[in-house]
Amino acid sequence: MKMTARRPRSDSAKAAVAAAQAVALGPIAPPAFVRVGKAARPFWNAIVTARPRDTWTDADLILAGSLARAYADIEALQDAIDRDGLLVDGKPNPACDLLDKMTRRALATGRQLKVDTIATVGKAQNIPKGAALERDARAQLDDDLIPTLATMQ
Repeated sequence: MKMTARRPRSDSAKAAVAAAQAVALGPIAPPAFVRVGKAARPFWNAIVTARPRDTWTDADLILAGSLARAYADIEALQDAIDRDGLLVDGKPNPACDLLDKMTRRALATGRQLKVDTIATVGKAQNIPKGAALERDARAQLDDDLIPTLATMQ
């Protein structure tokens, strides 16, 4: 028998109010026991806003901190590769191997946390439908009858 409270239906008014309240609170702050440095903080915010606020457990937040640090490390490694090149003294740059390992680790952690593309956007067969809608919308941008952000200001 399930012991957790049922979540409201996503199309209910209760769910809409909860979502608005969660957005007003901003991203979840890292718990005191999870170290998230300055370089990792933007990644932390992106990670914890990828899922509804009330679905995060302390164990998830520990993994989210690890993922945020991994993303920050990936950026630092990419900066080193951009600066030093793929080859250093005629040999493969060691940062390339580390970048590959960190990327695989980040992908696995993202899947575990359910913040990967399939969990947040949907299955691959559904993505082209949304992309087609956006392409159609871009094609309509020249239509004076359809309001855009630029015309609404």
